[in-house]
Amino acid sequence: MALVILSFERNMFFIPIRKRGIQMTKIKIVTDSSVQMTNEEIADLDVTVIPLSVMIDNTVYIDGVTIQRDEFVKKMSTSESLPKTSQPAVGTILETFNKLTADGSSVLAIFLAESLSGTVNSGRQAAEMCDGDVTVIDSEFTDRAQAFQVIEAAKLAQTGADMDTIVAAISQVRSNTTLRMAVVNLTNLVKGGRLSKAAGMITSLLNIKITLSMENGKLDILKKGRGMKTIKAFREDVIQHMSQLPNVKSVGVSYVAIKDKAEEIGAEISQAVPGVEMLVRPTGPIVATHAGEGAFAIMYYQG
Repeated sequence: MALVILSFERNMFFIPIRKRGIQMTKIKIVTDSSVQMTNEEIADLDVTVIPLSVMIDNTVYIDGVTIQRDEFVKKMSTSESLPKTSQPAVGTILETFNKLTADGSSVLAIFLAESLSGTVNSGRQAAEMCDGDVTVIDSEFTDRAQAFQVIEAAKLAQTGADMDTIVAAISQVRSNTTLRMAVVNLTNLVKGGRLSKAAGMITSLLNIKITLSMENGKLDILKKGRGMKTIKAFREDVIQHMSQLPNVKSVGVSYVAIKDKAEEIGAEISQAVPGVEMLVRPTGPIVATHAGEGAFAIMYYQG
């Protein structure tokens, strides 16, 4: 901020002048490792990712640090019990916030849905203890649907946009984001307590598959059906609906241990919605743990 000094006889006045185009406070973007972003995106957009942890048969791994996504699925398939995921400790998040705000920068943290993890609440506690300026947002999503907001926020931060502008923009992205998921094996949902054992036995015997949507931060069952024809119809319906929407800006296809099938889905989407930005990648431990092998999600947003 510059000062213009005006002198009138004995009185002196100091008038602050704000220079247009100068970013007075840098905004740094933080998210958690459930987000679906490439290493290149994270580096280019200068996003800080706080890892979640997962315990497999009494061994704790750090997501993306001591265990990678493909490796996690292999260990999950042979584990004696269902892996347990946990959010970062408040102290870990606070340490990150303090480090990033030490130079006077502000932080905008965008975490996965509160219904899936306590990470956002840990972030809020850390923000209250941090000496710097921190804003914490519940993305109400995870995976690539969460990434849509993180990417938009980071791009705007690089242009020098202020916090209010960025928060308003990612709210708009969130409102225009769709997440649809198919689960073909309900074993993990039963083990994780998301489905009763009795219901799990019945659905297993009847070869029941389920499809889900995520609305307002919560997963809801869209449909139950018998056999893979349910999954095929779901996939076709989502792609057909997407093809009729105006201005689909970006699409993500995430999966658990079905790389070839996921890439096939991605190819179908590219044909139905030509030129759309696409990312097909394995999902992270928190989704894989509950969705189980064979699950996949299609996520998109309209710009």
